[in-house]
Amino acid sequence: MMNREVLKQIIADQREYQLPEIFFKRTQTDAIRSFVSDPNILIISGIRRSGKSTIQRVLQRELSKSDYYFNFDDERLVHFKVEDFQALLEVFIELFGKQSAFYFDEIQNIDGWERFVRRLYEQGNKIFITGSNAKLLSQELGTHLTGRYIQFEVYPLSFREIVHHEYPDALTKKALSTNDIGIILRLFSDYLKHGGIPEYFKFRKSEYLKELYEGILYRDIVARHNISNEMPLRELVYYFASNIGKEFSYTKLGETVGLNSPHTVSNYCTYLEKCYLCFFLSRYSHSLRKQIQYNKKCYLIDPALIRTIGFRVSEDRGRLLENIVFLHLKMQGAELYFHKDRKECDFVIRENNQIIQAIQVATQLSDKKVKNREVEGLIEAMNTYGLKEGLIITENEQETLEAENFLIKIIPIWKWLLSL
Repeated sequence: MMNREVLKQIIADQREYQLPEIFFKRTQTDAIRSFVSDPNILIISGIRRSGKSTIQRVLQRELSKSDYYFNFDDERLVHFKVEDFQALLEVFIELFGKQSAFYFDEIQNIDGWERFVRRLYEQGNKIFITGSNAKLLSQELGTHLTGRYIQFEVYPLSFREIVHHEYPDALTKKALSTNDIGIILRLFSDYLKHGGIPEYFKFRKSEYLKELYEGILYRDIVARHNISNEMPLRELVYYFASNIGKEFSYTKLGETVGLNSPHTVSNYCTYLEKCYLCFFLSRYSHSLRKQIQYNKKCYLIDPALIRTIGFRVSEDRGRLLENIVFLHLKMQGAELYFHKDRKECDFVIRENNQIIQAIQVATQLSDKKVKNREVEGLIEAMNTYGLKEGLIITENEQETLEAENFLIKIIPIWKWLLSL
């Protein structure tokens, strides 16, 4: 059993945390705030260091009687067991009196946590939970608290959030001056290079990203899933970070990284996705069986992590732009696929069981061959799914084309990102 005095010391230490004087305003805070009075358990999930705890702390600070906070991502809790939750509850009451709101960080570190949370919920308490593993949270709550929780996913800073922090005037102006556009382009270049992990964006220390990556790899995957040899897993992530947006099959990828079983490769991909490091995009088909059999593509959670983990002989801006577009569509909750037949289209979006939009991403269209390839792939996708309009996102070009009775809008990525 955990020593009560140790629990008290941990609570006291964690209460010393202060919100930074300057922190990024997150667009999701208001959406989450609207459920504060709702009886459901509130889950805030996302990659480590994406800002989940800051959002939770902001909400906590706004509420009265908000002392029941505990972060389970603490090395002193390595022996904490499910039976220790009762002692924790008693210590809370001893220190602060009876309260009805609980704030738990990384609670999925403790096996069986969902039973304790269910007891609190059934006693009429409000519970806020953050966690960095989507699968553990959804599986365990789905088993024991079906229909009793609401989950929000928090990603690293979006470009719009960065602009709001660095140059908010640009978001309120009806027309942008040359100076405004220059500042936005500089901010976008920063975002392309430094990504949106809040602390790294502020301090630009490469060690920070390396430590974040190692923490995800070892604590969230290797230790949790008892992987004895982490080298194939490392090689897998290295491959994905070096081949953003390129098709792969589990079988060939297994041969590349030294894993004989495609099933093991598939499992590793699931682990990477559930801790929010990698995301996998399927080729669209009306047949679910074919969709499962087709090759997939991989995108990473953040541009700076791509640079930290992967290998690049030269700056592949096109792939980085594609990754950013994927992330921002993902942040909007879009159901995403890629299209491939005779031609290819980077992204198609499905809503209510039908494709509603087709999007291509290209650095620039000044090269005629590149422009033809992008336009032809987009037209094939529009033809296939009965769309009248398509979108090509570029680094800094804007135009409207008509081709084969289709309307194609070309828009700079920074403008597209700020319009979402």
